[in-house]
Amino acid sequence: MSRQRLRFIATTFAAFLLAVVAAPTFLAAQQPAAPAAAAAASAPQPPYHVIDHWKIGGEGGWDYVAADPGAHRLYIAHGTEVDVVDTNTGKVVGAITGLHGVHGVALDTAGKFGYISDGGANAVVAFDRSALAITATIPAGTGPDSILFEPATQTVWAFNGRSSDISVINPTSNTVIATIPLPGRPEFAIADGQGTVFDNLEDKGEIVRIDARSKTITATWAAGCDSPSGLAFDAAGHRLFPVCDGKKMSVIDSTTGKLLANPTIGDGPDAAGWSAAHSLAFASSRDGILSVIDAAAPGYPTIESLTTQAGARTMTYDPSTDRVYLITAELGPRPDPTAANPRPRPPVLPGTFTVIVVGR
Repeated sequence: MSRQRLRFIATTFAAFLLAVVAAPTFLAAQQPAAPAAAAAASAPQPPYHVIDHWKIGGEGGWDYVAADPGAHRLYIAHGTEVDVVDTNTGKVVGAITGLHGVHGVALDTAGKFGYISDGGANAVVAFDRSALAITATIPAGTGPDSILFEPATQTVWAFNGRSSDISVINPTSNTVIATIPLPGRPEFAIADGQGTVFDNLEDKGEIVRIDARSKTITATWAAGCDSPSGLAFDAAGHRLFPVCDGKKMSVIDSTTGKLLANPTIGDGPDAAGWSAAHSLAFASSRDGILSVIDAAAPGYPTIESLTTQAGARTMTYDPSTDRVYLITAELGPRPDPTAANPRPRPPVLPGTFTVIVVGR
């Protein structure tokens, strides 16, 4: 073979090797970069932790707390008033006062009015959310406790603990248009937004499903745990999350009433929350534990038991900020039981009422 022919073969072979070596780099350059969002989604989420304490002060006990994400406000049932807190600053911006024993606050979908269950007065109190001024006092059943605004019918529902019934209110006329008897003592209630209402019956260990349009009970199910109090709802997954005595939460199919799971939570719960974005359920309890349950994992494991503060049994979840707001205060020694009060509560120390802010 001639030298010229050998040089040609060598040059061709060298060019071939160079192409093989360069090909992966060239092909990689042609592939689109992995989206940052996909990488972020695969990264584990950090745990929840206490990020702030907002000292509210004042005197008296407390009950439910409601978040208004659009207005960046919290409405807190605090003794004989409702404290209103700006969630951007943690400062009290006003209060609805002159009440008798507040339990809960419901907010209409138009952003104009709120409704307070004033259990001490057996009434529902309507107020203007911009002026924080009372606009009407509506007689209800005995001991209204949980309260909600039902969006499909645009009505207010007050759940009366001592008369075991529901006062349904027309917010245009501020009058009771129906009274729905219940087969037990109501606790926390929730609406699915499509015309169905669910309510815990604490003394029966049951959940009732109610058609908001016909105002009739359409099902009664076992709650799957004792003395259900707080209640959260997963609208997309059709799941209810009642929290109960015995350190248990139930997971209930809201279409069939089937019990799906019983995750472990803190002791003495009174409220629950749901994060649709993260498929997490929350439970707050008197022992100062915020339980976080992974509702997307098999078995519904409790993935976090965050220590907050003793007495922080009520909470609300703000989906716009992925924050949990709990309320509590420092407590004095528990009084001795008496015949008139066999289960006395410890007194609230004046000036110690606080909002605990939990986030990530």
